[in-house]
Amino acid sequence: MMRVRLKADGRIVEILPDGREQALSTRLEAILAQAAPHPATGGQAATAASGSSDAAYARGVRARTKLTQAEFAARIGVPVETVRNWEQGKRSPRGPARALLKVIDKAPDVAFAVLRRDQAQSTDDLGQPPAGPRRRVGTSI
Repeated sequence: MMRVRLKADGRIVEILPDGREQALSTRLEAILAQAAPHPATGGQAATAASGSSDAAYARGVRARTKLTQAEFAARIGVPVETVRNWEQGKRSPRGPARALLKVIDKAPDVAFAVLRRDQAQSTDDLGQPPAGPRRRVGTSI
């Protein structure tokens, strides 16, 4: 299993077993090279830097996945209102959300496979169910 971290500047880095970080760009390029071109764009992915607004970019990424707003929101783990706000220009995706949209735009199959696997895991790394909230038990003396 590969561990990754999203840095504050939007870069995605791989966390190595010894705790060091390694740029993911070369590994991501290898994955993208193996992925087939996206059929809707013929391999030409739109970017936010091409002059389109954040709203148009978010709408375009979702449209290329051929998912409804509700389906897209469920797949990426955000409320449907968030996707609506992005697409209507009321809010702009920032930081992690922007990075996720870029990954979905470049390699939707890979991104959704990772997200699906991540959401399906209901146990932690030790095979234990996730701990619930801690509760204080008070006794009166």
